[in-house]
Amino acid sequence: MWRAYQDMREANYKNSDKYFHARGNYDSAQRGPGGAWVAEVISDGREFLQGGSFGRNVEDSMKDQEANRWGRSGKDPNHFRPAGLDPKY
Repeated sequence: MWRAYQDMREANYKNSDKYFHARGNYDSAQRGPGGAWVAEVISDGREFLQGGSFGRNVEDSMKDQEANRWGRSGKDPNHFRPAGLDPKY
């Protein structure tokens, strides 16, 4: 998850956050049940701390959580990949 976060910051590419959410969760879940559990705890905590359970951030947080679940379930994170994002990511 840390690598996906660093790549997101480096890429600084518009509308790419859902891709990096999915990729970070996917990478973590590939490490086994413990990795999926840690990804869920981190993702849920992050969304809560960013105000995703109230106010105007709720809709974006719900979309972030959808991407998080997608990645943790083992589905291809490229589903959320924006057109034009550098292939190195």
